[in-house]
Amino acid sequence: MDHVTDVPERLDRSADSARVNDYDSFAEAYSADNERSLVNAYYARPAMLDLAGDVAGRRILDAGCGSGPLSAALRDRGAVVTGIDASAGMLTLARRRLGDDADLHQVDLRDRLPFGDGAFDDVVSSLVLHYLEDWGPTLAELRRVLRPGGRLIASVDHPIVAYTIQGPRPDYFATTSYTFDWTFGGQTVPMKFWRKPLHAMLHAFTTAGFRLTALSEPQPDPAARELFPDGFQELSTKPCFLFFVVEVPPTANGSDV
Repeated sequence: MDHVTDVPERLDRSADSARVNDYDSFAEAYSADNERSLVNAYYARPAMLDLAGDVAGRRILDAGCGSGPLSAALRDRGAVVTGIDASAGMLTLARRRLGDDADLHQVDLRDRLPFGDGAFDDVVSSLVLHYLEDWGPTLAELRRVLRPGGRLIASVDHPIVAYTIQGPRPDYFATTSYTFDWTFGGQTVPMKFWRKPLHAMLHAFTTAGFRLTALSEPQPDPAARELFPDGFQELSTKPCFLFFVVEVPPTANGSDV
């Protein structure tokens, strides 16, 4: 059960932006795969932690926390973590991992967030934004809940990868949707994502009031070389995900307090 007591204000939605990826239907299987897979356990998660750096004492919002592996890793490093996710099933698993006192909320990132202005030092959002056609309302909310000088650390499917898997290939400069099936534990689930060109991603961040401080195309954890020899070679030579660090500019007097 989540801790949200008030129904959040709804942001504008178009009819075609309805939820289409039902994580509740395969939460257990997805979480089990996420724990040990090459792209999650040895690539996406280590890259996010590396970009976050020293987080001891920092108030961090894990936006799209899933079953909580990144939240747990940040907490282990001394952060004070709040997790949000649209999936009740994923939050049940996150609470099982993090404990009954974990600060977890069932929130859709297309809605107004149930937090005050400047409530967090950092937001992490791992492989979440590519589920949204329009990043604008979500990024505006994430900026609102960050203090001046706060950071948003986000990862998405690399736009080149998403472009090359589509056939026939669409206009690279357009925002286009793409779908494919995920299979976990013998269950096949249709998934839908949105691909944006790189300039459109950067424009969305700057329009929301962020400034870019890092853009990363990292390498997988070397420990994966022996565990996944074939996959490691491919992941080391081809793009997979794209990582951003953007920050809220400090106040006019230069202070980030």
